[in-house]
Amino acid sequence: MNKYIKILINVMVIFLFLNTADLINNVNKAYADESPKKVYLTFDDGPTYVITNKILDILQRYKVKGTFFIVGKEIDGKEKILNRIYDEGHGIGVHTYSHNNRLIYRSEEHFIAENILAAEKIKEVTGFYPGVLRFPGGSCFKLTESLLEKLHKNNFKVFDWNASLEDGLNPNLNEVMLVKNALKIKGDRNKVIILMHCNYNNKNTVKALPEIIEKYKSESNNFEPISNLTEEYHYRIKKKRIS
Repeated sequence: MNKYIKILINVMVIFLFLNTADLINNVNKAYADESPKKVYLTFDDGPTYVITNKILDILQRYKVKGTFFIVGKEIDGKEKILNRIYDEGHGIGVHTYSHNNRLIYRSEEHFIAENILAAEKIKEVTGFYPGVLRFPGGSCFKLTESLLEKLHKNNFKVFDWNASLEDGLNPNLNEVMLVKNALKIKGDRNKVIILMHCNYNNKNTVKALPEIIEKYKSESNNFEPISNLTEEYHYRIKKKRIS
C-alpha cells in the first residue's frame, strides 16, 4: 500500500476517534446536566412570631419544603409555629438551646447537652425527636473527631452549608444582594444547602425568598427537607478537641 494512503487512513482514524470521544463527552455531560439536583432551603434561629410564619406561607405557596434549625429557648410561646413547621412536612433540626457561644462551646459535653435539651424540647411539643443539628456559626474550627464521634453516638448528624445569603451577619442586605448570594454555590452544584435565617430582623430574607425559589426552580432543581436519613454535610474536622 502506498505510504501516503496509509498516512491518510491513519489521519481519518484519528479524526474519527476524536469525534467519537467528543460525542461520548457530550452525551455524558447531557446526562450529568439532567441528573437530579437537590436544593435544601434551611432557616436558622427560629421560631419567631412573624418572620417564620411568613417564610412558611411562601414555602406553602410554592409547594416546596425547607428545613428549620430550631433554637430551644425560642420555642416557649411559639409552640403553634413549631407544630406548623412539623405538620406541613418541613425538616426540623436543632441549633442548640441557648445559642450563646460562650456557653455552648465551653466544652464538647456542654455542646452535646445543649442540643439534647433542644431536641427534647422539640419532641415535647411535636412528638418528633430531630437527629440533625447545625453549629451556630458553622462547624468550621469547632468540629473535632472526638466531638463528631460523640454526636454520632447521640444520633446527631451535622449540617453546614455551601451557599449563604449572609443574612445572619447582615440582615439589612437588600433583596438583590440576598438573591445574588443565594446563587453563589461552593463545591457540589448538584447538592445545594442554602443558609438563611428566620430571626425577627430578617424581613429582607422574606422579600428575597420567592425569587430565590424561582431561580432554582427554573433550573429544574428538586427541593427537599433535611431529615435524619439525609447524607451528613460538614466542613473539615480539626484534630484538637474543644477544651
